[in-house]
Amino acid sequence: MSELMDLYQEVILDHNKHPRNFGQIEAADHCARGDNPLCGDQLTLYLRMDGDRVAEVRFEGQGCAISTASASILTEVVTGKTLEEVEALFESFHELLTGDPSVVAEVGPELGKLAVFAGVREFPVRVKCATLAWHTLKAAISDGGEAASTE
Repeated sequence: MSELMDLYQEVILDHNKHPRNFGQIEAADHCARGDNPLCGDQLTLYLRMDGDRVAEVRFEGQGCAISTASASILTEVVTGKTLEEVEALFESFHELLTGDPSVVAEVGPELGKLAVFAGVREFPVRVKCATLAWHTLKAAISDGGEAASTE
């Protein structure tokens, strides 16, 4: 199990040091800002849609390693997905981090790279770091105009 945890840490550290899809989208259809006051994480998420499919998603901001890695991996896994698929992915990810540990026995293949965050559930204060980008994505999609917050 130690080797698996080392791999997970390596993936998170890599995405923190070299975030994918970092920066703005000039022709973004949707945009939202997210804040995690507890940790100080702040990000802005930009989204360009093609019908009901995510054509491009990028982010900018600053945060802890968990928050930055989560945003980076989010951009990779939701690109090309429909809004329905994004919602299902959000629910699966949220369940992984906050669900009953006895029920969440195995990480489903639909989570892919997001499985690296399975260990975050052991640190409840870090769950907000891992989910900030996801709540911000939902805010961007809904175009509510309000900033997403983990509080």
